[in-house]
Amino acid sequence: MNLQDLKPKIKSIVTQDDCTIDQRLLKICETLEANISYYNWVGFYFKNGDKDELKLGPYVGAPTDHTIIPFGKGICGQVAISNQNFVVPDVTAQDNYIACSITVKAEIVIPIFINGENIGQIDIDSNTPDPFTEADERFLEFVCKEVASLLK
Repeated sequence: MNLQDLKPKIKSIVTQDDCTIDQRLLKICETLEANISYYNWVGFYFKNGDKDELKLGPYVGAPTDHTIIPFGKGICGQVAISNQNFVVPDVTAQDNYIACSITVKAEIVIPIFINGENIGQIDIDSNTPDPFTEADERFLEFVCKEVASLLK
């Protein structure tokens, strides 16, 4: 499915007032994973209170031991500090990569901002080498803006 075609689905999920926030976040993960063939693990990490760490939120994909990630550690921890998108075409080329599965070849992490503050991120692992394009970045920025509107 075309990334643009998913935008109305994401908007629809965000506005489902009969679901909890976590249920809506999980539905977003499920929608992305089901409709984009190279999105093999899709999840959210959020700042854990006042601690300099991220806590795993709703996700779909293989179970992970990485439920808490210190700021600066791994791709997600780096995004928590840099406030920048991070696209990793080849995870084996990254020194500060936290391996979740030997099948993961690439990763993309996009921060979520509320009032200019980085409050979390969407993290996507792919079992396909170098699958992420600028279109993925723009689409996931859209998803993160929708998630931010849900969390405000």
